[in-house]
Amino acid sequence: MDHEEIIAWLLDGDPSIQYQTCRDLLGKSKPELQDLIARQSWGKRFLDQRQPNGFWGESYYQPKWISTHYTLLDLRNLNISQAIQPIRDSIDMILDTHIAEDGGIRLGPSTSQRSDVCVNGMFLNFASYFQTPEKHLQSVVNALLGELMPDGGFNCRTTRSGATHSSLHSTISVLEGFETYVQAGHSYRLEEVKRAQATAQEFILLHKLFLSDRTGEMIHKDFLKLSYPGRWKYDILRALDYFQFAKASWDERMEPAIQVILAKRNRIGTWNMQAAHPGKQHFSMEKASTPSRWNTLRAMRVLEHFGIDRNEEQCLSNNTSLR
Repeated sequence: MDHEEIIAWLLDGDPSIQYQTCRDLLGKSKPELQDLIARQSWGKRFLDQRQPNGFWGESYYQPKWISTHYTLLDLRNLNISQAIQPIRDSIDMILDTHIAEDGGIRLGPSTSQRSDVCVNGMFLNFASYFQTPEKHLQSVVNALLGELMPDGGFNCRTTRSGATHSSLHSTISVLEGFETYVQAGHSYRLEEVKRAQATAQEFILLHKLFLSDRTGEMIHKDFLKLSYPGRWKYDILRALDYFQFAKASWDERMEPAIQVILAKRNRIGTWNMQAAHPGKQHFSMEKASTPSRWNTLRAMRVLEHFGIDRNEEQCLSNNTSLR
């Protein structure tokens, strides 16, 4: 397929794909498509699973992928309308019932002492997106900034086993939360948040997105799998999509990951959905090992943001079109 055919294929997908394709690849604002997300297909199916008590699944964090936490993250990533009152009501319930002693979000009744860094980052992401008032997010911001590690990133295991090195999994979740918080226009501890973003981004870049800073070897093969939804798990496309979301400038240390993304493109110009993260889910948005609109959309907007020609396959370090 040529570029126009791929765009047409994306525009034949779920309203959430249509909306983000228009916005990110065509530069067109289509609020009517965003409104459709809550009324059709994936968005409606998620909303229909909301229980009368305001939660999804059994509670805030159980069972994992059908819990309130991950369903709200899915809805945020669909870019569903920010003004849906039942979603805002559910977030208010979380803030009323799940604040830990450190000010972050606790997972359940037995975890009141300390919150989880990854969960706090994801919560800040969807709560900021759904326009939760800044005053209700301040304790979560405090908890996150209090977990910044000396190497510049974050690791949820600091509250469990005393980790001394940051985790790419935790760091990407926090970065997404911080960026959505910043884009929402909040000002509380803003300069500290931006400084933490800068060090966390540098932590990812130091590892060239998937390589050990000590040995140069691949950290984990799963970092190269293009899975969606990402949940709490890190991969290179999620990282690159964050950098385009944050309007980051090109850094040559992104090149190895970009080369992997280019190599994974199908001959027809799309990207497949690779192995999904196991666990019970409300429904499957896409099948593994088949062309994925989610991965194709995300890969294309990354390449578009960094000015990489869609047919480019040569060494990117010599590409003067990069910015």
